[in-house]
Amino acid sequence: MGLQLRAAKLACADYRRESLLSACAVLGLAAVLAPLLILYGVKFGVVETLTARLLHNPATLEISPVGSGRYTADYVASLSRHPAVAFALPRTRAIAATIGLSRAETSGPLAPRIVTASMEPTAAGDPLLERYGAAIPQTVYARTETDAHLTESGVCLSASTAEKLGVGPGDVLTGIVERGRRGAVEKARVRLTITSVLPLAAEQKDVVFLPLPLLEAAEDFRDGRAASGMNPADGWTGAPLPDTPRVYAGFRLYARTLENVPRLRDAFRSHQVDVYTHADEIEQVMTLSASLGLVFSLISIAAAIGFAASTASSALAGVKRKERVLGLLRLMGFPMTALLLFPLTQALLTAIAGTALASLLYLGASQAINIMFADSLGHMESLCRLLPQHFAVALGMATLLSLAAALGPALRAAHIDPSEVIRDV
Repeated sequence: MGLQLRAAKLACADYRRESLLSACAVLGLAAVLAPLLILYGVKFGVVETLTARLLHNPATLEISPVGSGRYTADYVASLSRHPAVAFALPRTRAIAATIGLSRAETSGPLAPRIVTASMEPTAAGDPLLERYGAAIPQTVYARTETDAHLTESGVCLSASTAEKLGVGPGDVLTGIVERGRRGAVEKARVRLTITSVLPLAAEQKDVVFLPLPLLEAAEDFRDGRAASGMNPADGWTGAPLPDTPRVYAGFRLYARTLENVPRLRDAFRSHQVDVYTHADEIEQVMTLSASLGLVFSLISIAAAIGFAASTASSALAGVKRKERVLGLLRLMGFPMTALLLFPLTQALLTAIAGTALASLLYLGASQAINIMFADSLGHMESLCRLLPQHFAVALGMATLLSLAAALGPALRAAHIDPSEVIRDV
C-alpha cells in the first residue's frame, strides 16, 4: 500500500511539473462542462420558476365540476380519501349560495349597506386559506337539553368584500338569507365574525368562505324548509326536512401535486364528469421540462463522447511520453497497481480542477443571465439556477468519465515491460 501511495504522490508532483499541459487539460474539461452547467442551470431555473408560479397560486390545483351534478356526501368523502386529492368539500347549488352581509353595529336613520357575496364552503386543510395564512372559520352552537342551534359562525372574506363593507378581522357582520314565499320576502339572519381577510391575489370577486353547515342551511331555507341546526327565532323556519340523503350540486377539490391535476381530470372524464382544471397550463410546463431535458441529454452525450476521447488521447500520450520513467519505476519494485494509479491520479486531479473552474465560470454566467432578465423575474426567482447537489453530481460524473477515459492508458502503463527500458538505457 505504501508504494501505491508513493506512486500517487509522484503523479501529483509530475502533474505540477507539467503545469502547462495540466492547465490545458483542466481548461479542456472546463470548456466542456461550463456550457453544460449553464444550459442545465437555465433549464432548471426556467422550469422551477414556472412550477413555483403555478404552485404559488392554489387555484392551479383546484378542480371543479362543469355545471350542476348530483353528488352525495359519501361520494365527496371518497374523493377526499383519494391519494391524489389534498382537499375535497361538497358545494351547494350556486343559485342558493349567496348571502347578504352588513355590519352588525350599523344603526341610525340610514339603512345599513348590504353587500351580496357568494358563499364558498371551507374547512380545516383548505389549501387556499392555508396558502395565505387565513384562519379557518369555526361555528359556535348554543346547546340546550333538547337540541343545539348555531348562534355564530366565523367567516373569511375576500378583499373586495371587506373593502366594500369597511371591515377587517375581528369585526362582526350580520348575514342575511332571503327567500320569496307566499308572495312575501322572508329573511333569516345569522351572526358572523370575521376571522381573516384574503388578499386580492387570492380572490377578486365578492366571496365569503364559511363552514358547510351554513351553506346547507341557506339552501334548505331557500327551498322553503326549516334549516337544520339553525335557530328558528332568527327566521330559519319552514317545512320539515325530508328524510333522504342530501345531494350536492358540486364540490371544491384540490389536487395534492401539479402532476395529479391531469390524472384527476382524466379520471373524472372516464366517469363522465366534466371538470374545470388548469391541466393545460401544467402540461405545458411538464412538456417544456421534458423537451429541455431531452435537448440537454443529447448535448451532454455528445460532449461526454468528445471529452472522453480527448481525455483518453491525452492520457495515452502522457503514458507514451513517460514510458521510460514508468519502466524504471517498475524496475525499482513498484507493482502494477502502483503504475495503474499514475495516470488515474492525474485524471482525478484534472476532473476536480476542471469542475471547480467550470463551476466558477457558471456562477459568473448565471449572475449575468439573471441580471439581464431581472425585469421579468419576481422576488426570489432565477432564470439560471443550480442547487448544491447539482455541482456534486457534475463533479461525480466528471470524475467517473475522466477515470473511465484514462483507464485504457492506465492499463497500458501497468503492463510496460521493464526489459524494453533496459534496452533503451
